[in-house]
Amino acid sequence: MTVLVLARDIDSQVDRVAAQLATRDVPVFRTFLAAFPQSLTLDTRLGPDGWDGELAGAHSSVRLSDIRSVWYRQPSHFEFPAGMSSSERRHAAGEARSGFSGTLSRVNVPWVNHPARIADAVKPAQLAVARACGLRVPATLVTNRPESVRRFAVDVGGPLAVKSMSAAVLAEAGGVKVVFTRRLDPAELDDLRGVETTMHLFQEFIEPKAFEARVTVVRDRIFAAAIHASSDASKVDFRADYDSLTYTIIEPPGHVTTGMLAFMRAFGLLFGAFDFAVTPGGRLDHVRMQSGRGVRMA
Repeated sequence: MTVLVLARDIDSQVDRVAAQLATRDVPVFRTFLAAFPQSLTLDTRLGPDGWDGELAGAHSSVRLSDIRSVWYRQPSHFEFPAGMSSSERRHAAGEARSGFSGTLSRVNVPWVNHPARIADAVKPAQLAVARACGLRVPATLVTNRPESVRRFAVDVGGPLAVKSMSAAVLAEAGGVKVVFTRRLDPAELDDLRGVETTMHLFQEFIEPKAFEARVTVVRDRIFAAAIHASSDASKVDFRADYDSLTYTIIEPPGHVTTGMLAFMRAFGLLFGAFDFAVTPGGRLDHVRMQSGRGVRMA
């Protein structure tokens, strides 16, 4: 039985996981959605037990009935042949989403995580569910009104952070660029041009904090580590300077574990990654979540 990995063609984390699966003699079929339809095909037929058929790449293939589980990790978008008009591309993309994604998503095996569950777990929904599950959430504003940001800053009475709600990685100028959390300088409140162009998420910037914690949940198993940042950049967003980080294993308190498991059940997730700011008193406080790939939430 094969593990299907839907990810980008370049992903070092997927490389490491695939290597580990290979040491355990677990077959892996790894592909990226940008390969469809030019070098990836899907041929399925509806039978008494649902959809079955073959997913085939340039060098290997797998039958849907032979898939044991699916790792759905930030897959790329479909890429269609050059020369298609914009209307043809839109139509082809819609048909691919319905036919390719709609068929594949019905493979009845464990998904980490199922795209429908990831689609449900957008950041504002995560924040509301986290609070309902008893996890502490920073004061948060989602808006495209600059004047609301200024009022929010007065209400918070301290520094703000601005964070992405969707993609953490952007393709730009032939490369990729990570969208980090950014502390908003008070002087920037005087000029918020651009906020009106789309929705933005602002939160109170939690300080002081002793360290941050990453808690990974796989079904009902909990793995927690303290993340100690030693540079200015990593103290705002630890992803900005991994070389400055050190780690220790910790045990989250019971009420936090209860809240995380309730959050997982609420969204139907098998995997989740939760980030916490830990106050100087040692309390896990103000949760930030990644779910699915995961989706960073704060």
